[in-house]
Amino acid sequence: MDTLNNSQTPEVATKQVRRKKKNKSPYWIVLLLLVIIAAVAGYYYWGQEEKPIENITTVTVGRGDIELTVTALGNLQPRDYVDVGAQVSGQLEKLHVEVGDTVEAGKLLAEIDPQVLLTRVEASRAQLQAQKAQLAEREAELELARHQFNRQENLLNEEATSEDAYQISSAAVKTKQAQIAALKATIEETESSIKGDEVTLGYTKIYAPMSGTIVDLTARQGQTLNANQITPIILRVADLSTMTVWTQVSEADVPKLKIGMEAYFTILGNPKQRWSGTLRQILPTPEIINNVVLYTALFDVENQERDLMTQMSAQVFFIINSAKDVIIVPMSALIAEDKKAGRYSATVVDDKGMQSVHEVQIGINNRVSAEIISGLKEGENIVDKPPGKKDEKRRNPFSIF
Repeated sequence: MDTLNNSQTPEVATKQVRRKKKNKSPYWIVLLLLVIIAAVAGYYYWGQEEKPIENITTVTVGRGDIELTVTALGNLQPRDYVDVGAQVSGQLEKLHVEVGDTVEAGKLLAEIDPQVLLTRVEASRAQLQAQKAQLAEREAELELARHQFNRQENLLNEEATSEDAYQISSAAVKTKQAQIAALKATIEETESSIKGDEVTLGYTKIYAPMSGTIVDLTARQGQTLNANQITPIILRVADLSTMTVWTQVSEADVPKLKIGMEAYFTILGNPKQRWSGTLRQILPTPEIINNVVLYTALFDVENQERDLMTQMSAQVFFIINSAKDVIIVPMSALIAEDKKAGRYSATVVDDKGMQSVHEVQIGINNRVSAEIISGLKEGENIVDKPPGKKDEKRRNPFSIF
């Protein structure tokens, strides 16, 4: 073996050395690339904990009020109202009110032509007078019959008359008494009928059943009303001092509502003013509109100034949770770490432009802002998320390996 090695020429030895160097070169190149990648990745990953930054948007951590709400649309209706109708048929002879008039309970609102009913009452009264005259006649006849009976009774005691004559006079008295009793019953019936007719006649004058405002007129002066089949509605009187908000809530949000929870709304004409109340009722039967199931939720609000009117549209907010004077930040500045546990992270920027990542705990979250329980202080500046950036954890650059 040594003899062969010593016999190699210098050219062969040189080629073997070059071949060995070539075999070792790729390992050094790969090792060098790994070192460079590690340095870049380390700078990218750990260098973000604290470094100067430029061209970023920051927001200042501040204090304020925050609410978690269920929103819905609704409209306003008077809480207390009465549809005033006609109980008798006839021509609407006179209307004493217009829409918008304020009326007190007992005020005369309308009059129906009373002539037909008045004639009926007068006829019944005339009939009653005739019956009373008949009663007087029967009472006179009864008195005569009693005298005749007394005379027959005295004669019978003296045996100056027959038994038959005595029985006839006795029957005459009883007959007259029965006739008088029947006539009295007829008179009572007529008097009751007259009272009913007078009450019906009274229905031709329609009075306000409650104090309020005339909000609707469905009949017009001169119109003929037919009350034989259904009660025709003439007008509506409503108490506008308290309004009810009729709100349509989707079936997904209804389980979040609780009777007694606070609610408020704004109207199109005055979006800056709030009217507040408490939820008093959720109607059990839903309304289905375009395959969307909506439940009606009701709450009342005071309207002493009469700023709210019937059928106004309302943007309604039911308050699920709220906090006042707490530290709040935009949700766009937070990156989720554990949403269920309320753990997020935020990048804080100091006065020198250095940034550091802080873990924060949030409370109420309404998807726009969040209450900060811990991790940030009032007055600190944090990086706001650029538009379009997804809310996700910072990616580990080594994950590609």
